[in-house]
Amino acid sequence: MKKAKKLASLAVIFALMFVLTSCGKSAEEKEEDSTKIKIGGLAPLTGDVAVYGTASSKGTKLAFEEANKDGGVLGKQIEFILEDEKGDQNEAVNAYNKLVNNKEVLAIIGDVTSKPAAAVAIESQKDGIPMVAPTATAANVTEAGENVFRACFLDPFQGKTMAKFSKDKLKYTKVAIMYNNADDYSTGLAEAFKQEFEKNGGKIVSYEAYGGDDVDFKAQLTKIKGQDPEALFIPDYYNTVAKIAAQSKDTGLKVTLLGADGWDGVLDKVQSPDLVEGAYFCNHYSPDDTDPKVKDFISNYKAKYNETPNAFAALGYDAGKILIAAIEKAGSTDKDKVIAALKDTEIETVTGKITFDKDRNPIKSVTVLQIKNGKSVFYEKVNP
Repeated sequence: MKKAKKLASLAVIFALMFVLTSCGKSAEEKEEDSTKIKIGGLAPLTGDVAVYGTASSKGTKLAFEEANKDGGVLGKQIEFILEDEKGDQNEAVNAYNKLVNNKEVLAIIGDVTSKPAAAVAIESQKDGIPMVAPTATAANVTEAGENVFRACFLDPFQGKTMAKFSKDKLKYTKVAIMYNNADDYSTGLAEAFKQEFEKNGGKIVSYEAYGGDDVDFKAQLTKIKGQDPEALFIPDYYNTVAKIAAQSKDTGLKVTLLGADGWDGVLDKVQSPDLVEGAYFCNHYSPDDTDPKVKDFISNYKAKYNETPNAFAALGYDAGKILIAAIEKAGSTDKDKVIAALKDTEIETVTGKITFDKDRNPIKSVTVLQIKNGKSVFYEKVNP
């Protein structure tokens, strides 16, 4: 009996020690956290679209580091906690839950591509977490709720801009379209281009779909060649575009290639720059821009990473700047106050002056680039 009582007493003592130790650690953690603002980041750092996630997250990191060097935000340092979601929507949701539930972040910068971003947006709406997607251009991303914003323009706007540019500037009347029917980004751009081009009197002579896992596009390209178009619009990401460009040459298709912001990085993927020479695509900014804000960003980015930032890096940087400005305007880390401040955003960024419309999408300009002599060069800027 005495032995049992002794064991019971020891159990109570150990339990009390555990509670006291846990409370002590919790207090230390809380004290440490009080000097920081935790921001979560979601991006594909590995996988097929890693080039986008890597660039975007580098831009965001730079924005937060600059803020920390200037004294932080509301007198606190930003802690940026980045998760690799591998370009997969299920991985993205899991990473989001980890950031919100385990890391207790104030807000999310991400996601980068449209499908993962749309999935995460739905979850963030349930939690009331402020979310700024740097580069996710599908229309449904911000439809999730009042807490979701983005730094980039939308797919329909890109598609309409390129259709109008093709008809009015390039004077094309017959265009073919190839799109990925398994991808919201690609289908949204294709539909918007088709609608706008036909509305302005142009003719879509061929509207060809392919699957997300397809690597052989010769059947579609041969069919397109038979319709004798003046240009081919390929609204997809750089790795697929590179394959289609190579196979279009193999089939003898001689047309101007057209694209959107997913083309950023295509010159690093094609076997030869000649495969995309003369192509036009729209993007969010150009390193050739002489605006002082752009030049400063490029200079600082090069100093840190020893490379020229692409549009995804610029948008990641802008997303960080937008969130910083909102927290400062809110004067608080209260999530609802930050969301309210985001809605009232008016800020000059690297990719243009940004205000948000009623659906929390930015009103901003579009840059058209041309691939010339193996480089993507500024062609013109189209204002909203």
